[in-house]
Amino acid sequence: MAHRCHFESTNEIGAFSLLTNSYCLVTGAATENFYSVFERELKGHIPVVHTYIAESTVIGRLCVGNKHGLLVPHNTTDQELLHLRNSLPDSVTVQRVEERLSALGNVICCNDSVAIIHPGLEKETEEIIADVLEVEVFRRTVAGEALVGTYCSCTNVGAIVHPLTSIEEQKEIATLLQVPVKAGTINRGSALVGAGIVANDWTAFVGTSTTATEINAITTLFKLRHETVTSALLEDIEMAMLEGSL
Repeated sequence: MAHRCHFESTNEIGAFSLLTNSYCLVTGAATENFYSVFERELKGHIPVVHTYIAESTVIGRLCVGNKHGLLVPHNTTDQELLHLRNSLPDSVTVQRVEERLSALGNVICCNDSVAIIHPGLEKETEEIIADVLEVEVFRRTVAGEALVGTYCSCTNVGAIVHPLTSIEEQKEIATLLQVPVKAGTINRGSALVGAGIVANDWTAFVGTSTTATEINAITTLFKLRHETVTSALLEDIEMAMLEGSL
C-alpha cells in the first residue's frame, strides 16, 4: 500500500528520500516522525540510511539510484561517500558524477533496467548511468519537461508521469520502460510526481496531502494491493465452509 508522510512543512517527500528495492535513503535532518514511517515499513527488508549529500538535506533531488547502484553529485563529501558505501549492501556501487546538471534526481528517472534522462546530460554521464545502474538509457522529455526525474516516478512494475503527458507519449514511455505508464497527480493535484512519491516494487510513500483518489491510482498502477490469499486464510475459509455444510 501507499503510506502518507511529510517532512516538516512540505509534502514533497521525494526531495528528502530515495527508495529502491535494495536500500532507502532518508535525509540526515529527518525528524523521528518522518524516519519512523520508512523504518516501520522497511525494517527487516532493506537498510534505511540517514545521510546528507553535498552537505544538503534535499538528497532525493541530488542523487539517483536503483538496486544496482547509487549516483551522487561531484560535490558529495568524502565522509558522506564513505558513510554511504559502508551503509549500503555490498552489491550496490556508489559513484560520484562530474556533471553540470548536478541535481541528478531531477534529471534522471530509472528502475532496475531502464533510465530516461535529461536530453542535455553529458555523454560521459550517460555512460556512467548505463554502467553503474546497469540500465539501458534513453534521452527524452516528459510532457515537454526536461526534468524527467521531477515529472516521472517509476518502478519495475509501473510509472506515473506529468498529468499533461499525452496518450501517445505515455505509450512511447511505456515502450521504453517496458511497464504500464499513466498520467496523474500527487499531493492534491500537483504535477511534481517525482518529488511527491518514492516507491519500489512492493511499497510507496506519498505526501500527506495526497488524496484517496490519487492513492488509489498509485496503488493500482504500482500493483501494491495484496492480490494473493495466504494459505492460513484459505484454511480458515475451507473450515468455515465445511462447518457450514454440517
